[in-house]
Amino acid sequence: MQKILGGLRKVCEEYNLIDDGDKIAVGLSGGKDSLTLLTALKRYQSFSPQKFELIAIAVDLSNGKMDFSPLTQYCDDLGVPFQLIPSNVFEVVFDIRKEKNPCSLCANMRRGLLNSAAKAHGCNKVALGHHKDDLIETFIISLFFEGRLSTFKPKSYLSKTDLNIIRPLLYCCEEDICSVSKNFPVVKNICSVDHKTQRQEAKKILENLDKKYNDAKNKIFNAIIHKERYNLFD
Repeated sequence: MQKILGGLRKVCEEYNLIDDGDKIAVGLSGGKDSLTLLTALKRYQSFSPQKFELIAIAVDLSNGKMDFSPLTQYCDDLGVPFQLIPSNVFEVVFDIRKEKNPCSLCANMRRGLLNSAAKAHGCNKVALGHHKDDLIETFIISLFFEGRLSTFKPKSYLSKTDLNIIRPLLYCCEEDICSVSKNFPVVKNICSVDHKTQRQEAKKILENLDKKYNDAKNKIFNAIIHKERYNLFD
């Protein structure tokens, strides 16, 4: 966890992710990434130069078919308030809309519910569990499947909701997150397309690149965050 905390502290300082008086909603999916984020932010809270509040918010996409009770107990043990938002997102995406590419709609609906709940609880920021590998994979998805250069930022402002979205795990790799999250109460994802998405294809592309070209994934990451990365066409 020390390595995770080191990465979290570094990205928070470099990109000014947390300010005094913030109330931060942690988007808690029940997966390893969001549980690691919540745990790390709670520990960081004890020594951070900025004083901030935390609340964990989970969106139940399954209309009650997933068991979130382990998260309730875990948040209680951490001393973090927990809110579960019920929804029928899976039903809308798969049964009503019958989406061929469901991930985009699902993500948009989930984010909307999360952000609305965050505002209702008086939060000014939402923290998401995206990590270093997610950043690189999103870049590869945009490049190979959309034909553009794009990925998410450490911090972004949503004017419609007056919320800042922050990603404090951006300097942490998935391997380290897997290592520290072994004893966390991970909630099983029941989505029918889990591990059958473009993100899985991006993972395969990166695995092949890393095998052929030494440290290719880290070089892509460094290219993304490099200060001279703007030497492109306007």
